[in-house]
Amino acid sequence: MSMLTPPGMGGKYRITGNRYPRMSRPRRRGRKALAVLATLVVLTGLGFGTLQLTGVFGFGDDSGDAAEAGGRGGDGGVRNGSCPAGRDDAKPAPPPAPETITVNVYNATTRSGLAQATADGLAERGFVIGVVDNAPADLDGKVSGSGLLVGSAQARENGTLAVVGAHLAKPETRVGEPLVPPSATAEPDAGGGGEGAADAADAADAVDAVDAVDAVDLVIGDAFEELAPAAQAEAVISALAAEAERAAADC
Repeated sequence: MSMLTPPGMGGKYRITGNRYPRMSRPRRRGRKALAVLATLVVLTGLGFGTLQLTGVFGFGDDSGDAAEAGGRGGDGGVRNGSCPAGRDDAKPAPPPAPETITVNVYNATTRSGLAQATADGLAERGFVIGVVDNAPADLDGKVSGSGLLVGSAQARENGTLAVVGAHLAKPETRVGEPLVPPSATAEPDAGGGGEGAADAADAADAVDAVDAVDAVDLVIGDAFEELAPAAQAEAVISALAAEAERAAADC
């Protein structure tokens, strides 16, 4: 009798070969179902949490937040953060044309007639000429460079000073109050004050020119020889216009 044969069964139920009954634990289906259910609960919680985070941080929503942050303009185009949305006037503008700029020309040198000759040259290039006179006493003989340009802060920001300066050789620029020419304070019978007005009527015109909002004062200095070549000045102004166009395209 084989040792694998249970007692009392004799040889009739002898187990032969290499197969024999294996004892295993009974399957517990309830435990598997519980594990599946727990997994579903965890996945559901993760999905809900992701949805909440999406709503808080705005991921995937490009309808309104981009425009509020300066991202989109009214036409649907994307704006650069350097230009406020809805502010077309904030875009950089091209430099002003010479015919919109009034230039007061003052001579701070000892060369007679230089202010009038320079004014005539600027007039030929399209500028409006205001006062033509000797320099005020505090600047007379004290400008060593080619010239000094004096204008308002607005004239500097909108490119007016740069346009006038393009016609000179490296002029000095300064933001300040308009200059008061000697002719503006001349006595009616004083016979004028140099290259400017010779009577009270011309003196009144000089005051009006000084008060012009778009006026720029050009004080000719000792190093001045002549205006820059027209082609050179136009090249500088064209470069300024191109730079403003690129800046406006970013808005």
